[in-house]
Order: sequence, then C-alpha cells, then structure tokens
Amino acid sequence: MVLSLPVTQLKASDFGLNYLINSNENISKFGYLSTRSASKHKLRFKLVGAQRDRWKLNDIDPKTLQERMNSWLSKTQHFLSEVTLPLVKTAQSGTGKPDTGNEAGTQDIEDIFMAEGIIPSSMPNGNLSLAAIVSIEQFSRMNGLSGKRMQKIFKALIPKPEYDDARNLVEYCCFRFLSRDASDLHPCLKEHAFQRLMFITMLAWENPYSDKNNSHAYALTKSSVKGKLVGEEAFTRIAPAISGVADHPTVHNLFKALACDEPGISLRVWLTYINELLKVHEGRRSYQIHEYPQLSDERILCVGSSRKRPVLKWENNMAWPGKLTLTDKALYFEAVKFKGQNDPIRLDLTGPGLDVKKVKVGPFNSGLFDSGVAVSSGPGTQTWVLEFVDLGGELRRDVWHASISEIITLHKFLSEYGPDDNDRSLSQVFGSQKGKQKATTGAVNGIARLQALQFMRKLLDDPIKLVQLSFLQNAPHGDLVFQTLAVNYWGGPLVVKATDAGYQRAEGTIPSESALDISDHVFDIDGSVYLRKWMRSPSWVSSASISFWKHSSSRPAVVLNKNLVVADKSLIERAAGICKQKYQAVEKTQATIDAAKLEGIPSNIDLFKELLLPFTITARNFDKLRRWEEPHLTVSFLAFVYTIIFRNLLPYVFPVALIVLAACMLTLKGLKEQGRLGRSFGKVTIRDQPPSNTIQKIIAVKDGIRDVEYFLQNLNVTLLKLRTILLAGQPQITTEVALVFLMSATILLIIPFKYVLAFVLCDLFTRELEFRREMVKRFLNFLKERWVTVPAAPVIVLPFEDKESKSVNQKSQTGKNAIRNNAEGLET
Repeated sequence: MVLSLPVTQLKASDFGLNYLINSNENISKFGYLSTRSASKHKLRFKLVGAQRDRWKLNDIDPKTLQERMNSWLSKTQHFLSEVTLPLVKTAQSGTGKPDTGNEAGTQDIEDIFMAEGIIPSSMPNGNLSLAAIVSIEQFSRMNGLSGKRMQKIFKALIPKPEYDDARNLVEYCCFRFLSRDASDLHPCLKEHAFQRLMFITMLAWENPYSDKNNSHAYALTKSSVKGKLVGEEAFTRIAPAISGVADHPTVHNLFKALACDEPGISLRVWLTYINELLKVHEGRRSYQIHEYPQLSDERILCVGSSRKRPVLKWENNMAWPGKLTLTDKALYFEAVKFKGQNDPIRLDLTGPGLDVKKVKVGPFNSGLFDSGVAVSSGPGTQTWVLEFVDLGGELRRDVWHASISEIITLHKFLSEYGPDDNDRSLSQVFGSQKGKQKATTGAVNGIARLQALQFMRKLLDDPIKLVQLSFLQNAPHGDLVFQTLAVNYWGGPLVVKATDAGYQRAEGTIPSESALDISDHVFDIDGSVYLRKWMRSPSWVSSASISFWKHSSSRPAVVLNKNLVVADKSLIERAAGICKQKYQAVEKTQATIDAAKLEGIPSNIDLFKELLLPFTITARNFDKLRRWEEPHLTVSFLAFVYTIIFRNLLPYVFPVALIVLAACMLTLKGLKEQGRLGRSFGKVTIRDQPPSNTIQKIIAVKDGIRDVEYFLQNLNVTLLKLRTILLAGQPQITTEVALVFLMSATILLIIPFKYVLAFVLCDLFTRELEFRREMVKRFLNFLKERWVTVPAAPVIVLPFEDKESKSVNQKSQTGKNAIRNNAEGLET
C-alpha cells in the first residue's frame, strides 16, 4: 500500500521546503545533493515512495511518524540554508592567478538537481531535458496542479505547432506562476531555492530537449548545474518576466554586464546578482523608515555619505562636504557643520528644462578632477556642481549621473506620454490611475539594478545603457518603445461603453467622455486601451509609429497578462527588438567611424578661435535675425533682401560687395597712416595662463590639442561618408542622393532662380516659428537617422618605410622582374 502524504497549496515564504514533498503513485523524489571537496561527509535528502513496498497502517505509530517527519524537515531546512550559500574558493594556478575560465568551477559546493519523473518526457520534437522536466514539475506544483494536468491544459489552450515546441511548455508553466504576483519585486526571490529554480528554467528554455547520446540525461536521473552557462537568448526571455530583475529595453545590456567576457551567465553570478539586488531594496527600506521619516511621500533611491568617499558640493570655488540624497522627485544636500545641524537644501527634478551632465571640477575652475556632475534646472537658475570622490576611478560618478538622468527623464516621460493627474478620462480606463506609479517603479527598479551591478563591479563603460528611460531617450526608435511603455502603464479595460461608429473629429477637438470612438485608440496585446486624447507626443504621428501599431493587432496563442505572453512577444518586447536592431546597426556604423579616426594632430585652439571670431559674430547675429529675437530688424532685413531679389539686382550684389570691401580696406589704411587706430590695431591677442600655474598650462594645451583633434576626426569622418556616397559604397543611399540631385537640377532648370532663392529664404526664416517647428524637427531627425546609417569608407594605414628600405625593396623587385623576363625569353 502506498503511503499518502497530504500536500497543501504552496506559499512563497515556505516554497524552498514544501515543494520537496509530494505524493504520487510513481517514484517521487526531488532534491539538491551537496558534495564538499574539503570533506568526505555528504548531505543527502531523498523522499521515496515505491509501489513495491507494502505498509500496514496498523503498524505505523502516529507519534513516531510525526517525530520522524519533523526531524526530516528540520534537517532539510538546515541543508537548504547551507546549500544556498555558495562557498567560493579562489583556485590558485602555477602563476598565482585565479582561473577565470569557469566561474562555477571555483565553488566548493556542487549543486545536483533530480527530477521526480511524474510527467511524460516524450514530446513530438524529442525527449524533454532534465532541466525542462524539473522546471515543469516544480512550477506545476507551485501552480497547485500536477505536471500531467498542466500539460493537458496547455495542450488545450495552444495550437499544435506551438505545443510541439517544448520551450512554450516551459514558458507556460513558469509564466503562469509569475503572473500571479504583481508586486514591484517578486517576493519569491528571497528564497534561495526559487533563485536556483529560475536558473534551471533558463537552462531548460535554452536546451529543452535531452541529448540522445547522453544516457544519463536520457534516463532522467540527475544532473549538475556546475559549469553550465545561461545564454543571452534564454536570459533575455526569462529574466524580464520576473518582477524587478530586468526590463526588456535594457536586458541585453544587463546580460553583457553580468557575463563580461564569458559566453553566458553562471549560477554563481546569477545568485550574486539577485542577492545584491535584494540588499539594495532592503537598504532603501531601512533608510526610508529610520533616517528619512519626513520624506514619506518620496521614495529614497541613493544616499551618498561616507568619510572615505565623500560627496562635495562646489560653490564659489569652495568644496563643501555633505550628505547627498536622491529620491524619485528631488535631490537633497545636507552640508556638514561643526556645530549644530544644517537644514538640507532641495533641488526639484520634476520640472521642465532640467539637465545633467558630467563636468570637471577643481579650485579656481581649473578642472583638475574629472569626477563631477552638474545639475541645472534651466537658464538663469543656480546649477549644482557635485563631486563624487572615488579612488577606484569614475565608477561612482557615472552611476550617480545615470541615476539622476533617469529621474529627470522619468518626469519628461510622464509629462509627454502620460495623461494629466486631473484628467477626467482616467476614470474611463480601469487601472490608469496607477500608471504614474508603475512608470516610477520601472525607473526605480532600473536604478536598483544599476546599484547592484556597481556593488558587483560589473558595470558597462556607460551605465546609461542599464537604465531604460535614459537609454531610450537617445536610442534609435526609442520613442517607439516609449509609446509601448505608455500603453503598458496607463492602458486598461474601458469602463464606459465604447461606440463602434466612427465620427469626423474636427481639428483641435477631443472625444467626449460619454462616447469614445474605439477606432482612435491604441490597444495592448491583452485588449487594454490607451486613449487617443493622451497621445500628445509628436512621435505618435511618425511613419515608424504608424507602421508599428498597424501591424500590432495580431493575437498570440496564450496571453497571461500584457507582460507575459507564451509562444509570442509582448508589444514592449517587439518595440525593444526593433530598437536593438537599429542600435546594433548604429554601433556597427560607429565602429567604422572609430576605425577611421586617427590621432596625433596638435594645434593651438585659442589662436584658431580668435581668428574665427569675426565669422562667429556674423553667424551669431544672423541666427538672431533668423530666430526673430528682434522682429523689427528681421522684417527690415527681409524687406531689403526681397527687394534685391525681385528688382533683379542680384547681378550687382557681388560687385557692390567687393567695392564696399575695398573702400573699407582703404579707409582703414588711411586711418592707420594718420595714427588714429593705435599701435595694437590688427594684432591677434591671446591670453596666456598665469606663469606660476604650470598644471593649468599643461591642461590647457592638452584640451586644445584634444579639441582640434576631435574636430579634424569628425571632419575626416564626414569626408569619408561623402566618399562612400559618391563612390557607391552604399548603393541604396547613393541612388537616393542621385535622385535628389536630379530633382534639384530639374527644379532649377524649370523655375527661375530668383523664385527658388526667395523660397529658400522664406524656409530659412520660418523654421523657428510655431506652426513649422514640429515639422522641421521631424525632418531633421529623419536626415540625422539616414546620415548615421552611412558607413565611413575604410581607411588603410600602411606601416612606416624609410628611404633606404624602400630603395632596397625596389632594387630586389627590379631584379626579380629581370630574371622573370629572361626566363620567358629562353622559353620562347
């Protein structure tokens, strides 16, 4: 008779222990085996109920059984707490360096997982791998069902082609459990067994089928996660499904940061990342409760206060140490005082016109230390210049810069893509009132992941790539991802009754609150609605946006929620995939540009600026006229120019200009001969650095050389791109440019030149006006995107050859040619 043990529904808190107990008619076992290399003692947990055992219930003592079960459970809990703390030992090689080739190989604990074998392993495309079986079994139990029952439900929900792929079954079991929780950070992440189960699930998604050549895997006995790595595709699919662990726009960059130079992510790196992430969230709660109870309506994100790594606020060439706090709405700085307590000052980060950038700081504006961040709230306001002292490099400054930039971009996103707080239409869409909170949570979680990677010392060169809003702000097609995020945050089911009949909407009007035209709205993959009146951003009318939303109406097989879709991608995943492809194309083009940049071109930047000063002043005054800063001067200038054009005086402009130039030159010559201009007239004056400050001189020369070198590099890149266009290095772009040239030539041949010139002048002086500003901005963005995709022509740098070696090579080549000619003559 088989022993039956009662199984209750599992909770997240006791998941790591209860899921090891199960009742079934078949063999039932699942566990972790721990093998210590430093000791021969082995810990083992196994619960087996076999059909061949015949137990009599009368022979069982209930008290003895209860004591035995309590003993087993206590030993198992102690075992799991020991297993979940990986003991890392640095492997010493003959040279004394650690072996970085295999991170998991440095562990003292070998994790072994076993399957229960209660689900059929046979699938249409092959046998399930052991990791897939373990993932399906455990998530089925956590969902309150058996593995067989879960397979039957999945088979009934999804078409046969999708059911044949074992990855979809793994996704369904995992996503169904994850969809039950909507918290900011999944509570099960605190359980070490759940952390390992998610790693096994990623392995199962990557390799859902067993290797038929491996008899152990085919027999579904046991396997080890030692030495196994999770690839990028599996990580980017599973990790964003866990609340707070990753987001779709930056998950690829997160994988690169965690993997470093390895082909994948090991179990040790995964566990370390999750534990550091939990520490960041726990530290925030402790700061919120104990040290900042007055900031109850704001969420504390970062606190900078350390004696070894202080935060300095530069003001009037003085650096004041203090305590810096970043919340989801503002920056707080509390300067250190010798007596008493100083009240913190606040810089609001929610208003328009905010900007943050990296700067150099130092006494007397010398710029000695490249560890500062400048935060300004607009022209005419005070700028905060903060220095983050970090003896280890620029890591700390870059993280703070990315964090502040993410909060500023968050509020720009809320004002551009989200409805107003007092918008009455929020009551028409269920759940849209929490959209602002969801967007804030997304940015806050991104900063938490950035801090966790900082503690692990696994940041990228630019931490901006790890926070989604700041990354998308400058990424190609980033506005498309912004739109999907807005639909995800504020979209929901309509509360009011929508009408299917369309109506003609006048320009400048909005739909009424009682009847909404359903054809004007945007729908998420689960049917959530984002109202048309919330689309205030000009990016909604771009061609890329229209094309994306036109083809986003396809419904996948199984939609658990708007973020978890089985056998297909959510809208955010699709938009993030497009953004990733465009970004990779830009990176490839940038690689060709970087390869074309050559170094070593020194010059004097101060003299160059002084020589260009007259042209700079002329261009600045012309730009003032173009922007209508002084309307009376602009009107007078246009009237004068149009009079010249339409009075057919253009042929006389150039001769008159030469006459005026000659007259000015002769006048200056006469005044100089009379001694009325002074001795210093015509001399170029450059202010030198103080002779006592040698460091400033060196820095000024270095900065000048770098500026000129950067200018020449960009100039060379532009010329190389033009060379690519002219020489058909990119056939499609060459064809487009040639067609534009032909159209321009046709217009110049048909239309008189004065009308063309008048049209160009009208276009130039109306670009900054209100009715044309958005159209010009979209056109310039289009040209910028096309220009960025043009690769630079390849540059080949030959090695240096002196004259002697060159002459020797020429003589040897001449001798070889003569011998070859003589041999050919003898043969003939």
